[in-house]
Amino acid sequence: MSGLPVKPVAAAQPGDVRLAALNAAVSAATLVRRNEPLAKRTTFRVGGPADFYVEPASEADLAAVLHWSAEFAVPFFVLGRGSNLLVRDGGVRGVVIRLSQPGFGGVVVEGERLRCGAGARLKDVAVTAKRSGLAGVEFFEGIPGSVGGALRMNAGAMGSETFERVESVRLMDASGTVRNLPVREMDFAYRSCAVLKSHLALGAVFKCDASSPEEVAQRMAGFSRKRWHSQPAAASAGCCFQNPPGIAAGKLVEELGLKGTQVGGAMVSWEHGNFIVNVNAATAQDILNLLTLIQTRARAVRGIELQPEIQIIGEN
Repeated sequence: MSGLPVKPVAAAQPGDVRLAALNAAVSAATLVRRNEPLAKRTTFRVGGPADFYVEPASEADLAAVLHWSAEFAVPFFVLGRGSNLLVRDGGVRGVVIRLSQPGFGGVVVEGERLRCGAGARLKDVAVTAKRSGLAGVEFFEGIPGSVGGALRMNAGAMGSETFERVESVRLMDASGTVRNLPVREMDFAYRSCAVLKSHLALGAVFKCDASSPEEVAQRMAGFSRKRWHSQPAAASAGCCFQNPPGIAAGKLVEELGLKGTQVGGAMVSWEHGNFIVNVNAATAQDILNLLTLIQTRARAVRGIELQPEIQIIGEN
């Protein structure tokens, strides 16, 4: 999830002053670190460090981090489980916030609804639904992300999209104010949600359909077989490009003869043309150069402008 616009209200302060103020603003249960490596927190396994890294313990601590961010003019970025993300080798100037503590990770069954925290793993959402005989979110099982990330980009797979099942979303704005919005007010589209460009997702309610655990398990197993027969097991960030009009991005890359193309340690997957995989200690720059090569070839040969689906952040 991307950082929200932050209006600078104070000159940047030395790191230790800002760190002390951050630690003072949050509870002892909140994790705060300086110069935290991000490569281990992304599915691409690349990228430099974050100046500040925070795992808030509660909504109150999250609001405190946002207030600190505004006070010290420190931009922020909300990190999910690190899929659909490329962090440049120079890392992130600012604070990276990850909603990975238990207070943000709940999955609660309420009749035919699932009330899920933004930090909940999509796999956990799918498994909880299966055990409860609830259908409709089976496609989450193979997406290596969190609920917050899925909302931010309206993640989809197997012909389904996140917002098809969302009933309402719990949000926080940059001032720390919390509210709930019904899905009709979320302004979502293919691989995007306009509201979540200016708000943080804290959680969502998903509306499911009554089924049986056996029927849901069967559909999940079918999705899993299809996924592992068509997608690489090597480290990747998922699909790299949005599908352009008239053709799937993976098919386009295959028709351009780019499967197996390698730049440094990054390679276009042989299993799926819309995946770039880290096969030999790739750097973020290797991946960026390969993305550019694909875009250049698509433009020159087919006149198609491929738009990235993965989010690219940080400095070179």
